[in-house]
Amino acid sequence: MQNIKLVIQYDGTRYLGWQRPENDGSRRTVSHKIKEVLNRMTGEDIVLHAGARPGPGVHALAQTASFQTGSSLKPEEFLENLNLYLPRDIAVLTAANAPERFRADLNAVSRTYEYRICTEEIYDVFRMKYEAHCFPAPDVPLMEEAAGLLKGRHDFRYFSSGRKKKGTEKEISDISFVQDSGRITIRITANDFLQRMPEHLFGVLLETGMGLRTPESIRNILDGTEKAGIPAVSKGLLLKDIQY
Repeated sequence: MQNIKLVIQYDGTRYLGWQRPENDGSRRTVSHKIKEVLNRMTGEDIVLHAGARPGPGVHALAQTASFQTGSSLKPEEFLENLNLYLPRDIAVLTAANAPERFRADLNAVSRTYEYRICTEEIYDVFRMKYEAHCFPAPDVPLMEEAAGLLKGRHDFRYFSSGRKKKGTEKEISDISFVQDSGRITIRITANDFLQRMPEHLFGVLLETGMGLRTPESIRNILDGTEKAGIPAVSKGLLLKDIQY
């Protein structure tokens, strides 16, 4: 058996996320498109493990996935054929043999998401597909104050759209803000994220920066006395990296 590791980039605009529950029956996911090609290539029912599960409309700069196969195809052949037959909004950047026990989901140490915001009065039409728009610009010091309360290990169940009651404690190791020429980029690194947790985190930070809530709201949301509010628009959200 070979254990193949893929690094994948995709535009999530027309997809319902990386993966949906199996009983959902939806074929409009990124993982389904990749599995379709792998199944045809190998004649097997491939099980694809991913380092993260971005939600609907979220993009990925570097998603990591792995699968085991009895096929004799080499990694470079998987790379060539996947890029030949996948839709043009999905690209496999690398394919390589991984150690037998490697799993993209279980061996990930942390994940980083970033949120891109255009703060100019007039939207740049050539970048609007991958940026949220907020004018006037949100107050970065206020967002940084709120971010300080998010860092560390907390129960993030109220920052999630899922119904999961166990395993909701996650640790955010870093939140950074970069301002550059009418744009703000926010990056969050955590050991893991719950379902739609990135959208809720960025949404609350933006609402804070816009003066719609105070930094102290973070404590209230964490203890369940205040709702997280509207998730950030997914088109500005990207899975940036997964660390192993």
